Amino acid sequence: MPRLYRTPRLHRTIAAGLSVLLLVSCARSGVDRPPADVATAAAEGDVVTTGTRVGAPGTPQQPDREAVTDYAASPPPPPPPPPPPPPPPPPPPPPSAYALASPIVVTGSNMRAKIAVPDLRQYPPAYHDEGRDRFTATAQNPFKLVRDEPVSTFSIDVDTASYAFVRASLNRGALPQPAAVRTEELVNYFPYAYAAPTSTAQPFSTNVAVFPSPWNAGRKLVRIGIRGYDVQRSSRPRANLVFLIDTSGSMNEPNKLPLVKQSLNMLLDSLDGDDSVAIVTYAGYAGTALAPTPASQKARIRAVIDSLGAGGGTAGAEGIRQAYTLAEQNLDPHGVNRVILATDGDFNIGITNQEELKGYIERERGKGVFLSVLGFGMGNYNDALMQTLAQNGNGTAAYIDTVNEARKTLVDEASSTLFTIAKDVKIQVEFNPAAVAEYRLIGYETRMLNREDFNNDRVDAGDVGSGQTVTALYEVTPVGGPRTVDGLRYGNHGPAIAARCADCGTGGELGFVKIRYKLPKSDTSRLISTPINRTVEYATFAAAPQDARFATGVAAFAELLRGGKYNGSMSYDDVLRIATASRGEDGFGYRSEFIQMVRAAKSAGAMASLER
Repeated sequence: MPRLYRTPRLHRTIAAGLSVLLLVSCARSGVDRPPADVATAAAEGDVVTTGTRVGAPGTPQQPDREAVTDYAASPPPPPPPPPPPPPPPPPPPPPSAYALASPIVVTGSNMRAKIAVPDLRQYPPAYHDEGRDRFTATAQNPFKLVRDEPVSTFSIDVDTASYAFVRASLNRGALPQPAAVRTEELVNYFPYAYAAPTSTAQPFSTNVAVFPSPWNAGRKLVRIGIRGYDVQRSSRPRANLVFLIDTSGSMNEPNKLPLVKQSLNMLLDSLDGDDSVAIVTYAGYAGTALAPTPASQKARIRAVIDSLGAGGGTAGAEGIRQAYTLAEQNLDPHGVNRVILATDGDFNIGITNQEELKGYIERERGKGVFLSVLGFGMGNYNDALMQTLAQNGNGTAAYIDTVNEARKTLVDEASSTLFTIAKDVKIQVEFNPAAVAEYRLIGYETRMLNREDFNNDRVDAGDVGSGQTVTALYEVTPVGGPRTVDGLRYGNHGPAIAARCADCGTGGELGFVKIRYKLPKSDTSRLISTPINRTVEYATFAAAPQDARFATGVAAFAELLRGGKYNGSMSYDDVLRIATASRGEDGFGYRSEFIQMVRAAKSAGAMASLER
């Protein structure tokens, strides 16, 4: 009997113990991670079912051995009440770009929602401005009568911003607005094979050619080309550079700040180790991102450039002030001191008036710090302001629309971009009224000077960099040729013309070219001159020098984009014929690219379509 009595009791004890262990196990089986991880799981989008909690929240539940023993000695407790029904699910959210790609998959106690990556092709691109590009409109130079105004004076221009902007417009399938086209900048985009000067004592060589006009029978073109002395890398001066970078909200586009970073990194590769680089940025306010640092510390400089982001307003004037201050604090009296501004030109905080900025930069350039401008982006590009800054800062203006353009400007032509061999360069041409009835300067409308400005060393003009070439074209009507302005019935200027040409010999000279320039560290100009005589004249356009013919084709294309007022019957097909026949050596492919631009212009629309 005792044996029989103990056996059922033992069975009950074992059954009760197993029941408790099963309950504890079931309570734990509903939690697949510690409670502390539940919030994390919820934040990750998991739906976690935890069952009934035992003990204080957040405390892992362990079986209590004593409790099990006591429980085994007593009758089994009543089963726990059923849990309350779960609350109703929330209403589904409205459909969005991030809708579920598939139904919820339930596995054990976790329910995961598979989230689809949206197809961004279904949605419009980020907002950017359209149609707010600003240019200064100027009328084309007209023909002038030699008897009334025999002297033409202008400042040289080596900027290339207009060419790159025209290319960017055509690549979008639209013709550029006429004000964006500056003929001389298209012509001077290309290097020409003019003979190089032999020393810095006279840093220019001149090259003159006269040949028939391809668009107006009976008229001639006078090509004046100059080339600057090419400073060798081993002898070039030290560079003290301040990168002034626009980081405002308007720069938050792929062809703006990201391209700025690529461009400045390329320029960094062109510098020598003892050159100096500093970085100033501006958005809602301006600040120094990098104090003057040797260019040998490329990793440190790149880290600052690569860390830049865009957002906020555009306190450009304050950025310019701080950049000049930083350059002057690190001034090298024997080196090149230059601020390089990278922007879309949208100043909207602080000083925004062009005349105020012009006056400030004019005063600063007298301290030996020059300013160059790199323009980026379309839709809100302020070319008018950038031209004002560059022209008055003794610097150049370029427009960077592609990585290849950045490489051309800042790597292939780094010496000409950074190292000036002459400043305040002016050209004056006097035409011989015994040989020329009319003339017209093609382009350079924003660079015209008064006749008396030529000898005035206080008047600012353009600069020429190491190895740069500059080209100017005049269209002239010889005496007896097809004039644009009829002669006067009662104006007999024969005796006056004869008196003024007493020293012209037999009248064989068409004119006389004078060039004034200053060496970079000098305030006194020097003069070089050359005649335009019959020895440089070619009987046919086909016989003219190859570079002269190509420059003529580029000029004709630019004038057509501006309306073609003086181009006669010239067409894009005529430009293609001229450019193709005179392309010549084209190691970098610039001239081939130009030919493709002309083809694009034939089918381009008058206005860019709105991007969607």
